[in-house]
Amino acid sequence: MGPREQVRWFTEKDVPDLSGKVVLVTGGNRGLGKEVVLAIAKKNPQQIFMTVRNLKRSQAAVEDIKSHAPGAKITLLQCDLSSLATVRKAAEEFRSQASRLDIVICSAGVMTVPPSLSEDGYEIQFGTNHLGHALLVKSVLPVLLHTAKQPGSDVRFVVFTSQGYMMHPSGGILFDQLRTKQDNLWLARYQLYGQSKLANVLYAAQLAERYPQITSVSVHPGIVETELMTGQSLPDRMFLRVTTLGKTITPEEGAKNALWAATTDKVNIKNGSYYEPVGNRQDVQRWAKDQDLGRKLWEWTETELEPYVIQDKWS
Repeated sequence: MGPREQVRWFTEKDVPDLSGKVVLVTGGNRGLGKEVVLAIAKKNPQQIFMTVRNLKRSQAAVEDIKSHAPGAKITLLQCDLSSLATVRKAAEEFRSQASRLDIVICSAGVMTVPPSLSEDGYEIQFGTNHLGHALLVKSVLPVLLHTAKQPGSDVRFVVFTSQGYMMHPSGGILFDQLRTKQDNLWLARYQLYGQSKLANVLYAAQLAERYPQITSVSVHPGIVETELMTGQSLPDRMFLRVTTLGKTITPEEGAKNALWAATTDKVNIKNGSYYEPVGNRQDVQRWAKDQDLGRKLWEWTETELEPYVIQDKWS
């Protein structure tokens, strides 16, 4: 079965009514995130929060979404996932406005960018794709847990990963090098992307293990024609074109696996699992199978994020 056939069985009609639910999506102003928000907005949620890097530039995306879902209530949160200070600020803003949170979908991220450091001194892909999202989740976790206690609740956490997690470096996650550019690796950009996507898989599994009242999964969207792909350098674009020939899908199609994971009946989904399009649970490979590595990642992440923990009424 080809990639398009794999996603065609799931349509907008399969997303249930979301009345009363509060949804948080990272990077909801473009690409996969925007398609996710658009589909959710049509299903009557109570409110949608979108994290975006630039508030002004993101207004056009909001207006476009509202043109298809006129009644949608959308709130923008300024947030750069590569800056933990802005992640914390966005979480504080969210927590000042919302009393519940039913669905978190982490779709934002970077892909095979040149070796560099985040604002906080971490390897840029790991700092953005994993650590920024982990701080956001840690910061809204009390609201998720509060919601999970409510009658009839069904709280979900969905993080976009990639089959590319298998490109991770030998050893899985090189903890002793995460505060460097890690440009000593043979295929640095690709291996570092794989390392960050491996972290997404492991972190979702750990969240499920520690907080089973939240359904937490990682999803591969498929090979999607987004800005992450088209924004690559010419040699990388040529490489990607050759290696993905006939396998690419549109952003609308690429959003389907996350939408399925966030909204399908709970009996259809196994907590802590990894899914490929659409709703295909797959056994993870290589270091993604290592529970000790998952626990080490969790503990390392908790230590690194400690200075950014929010202390207030939810704690």
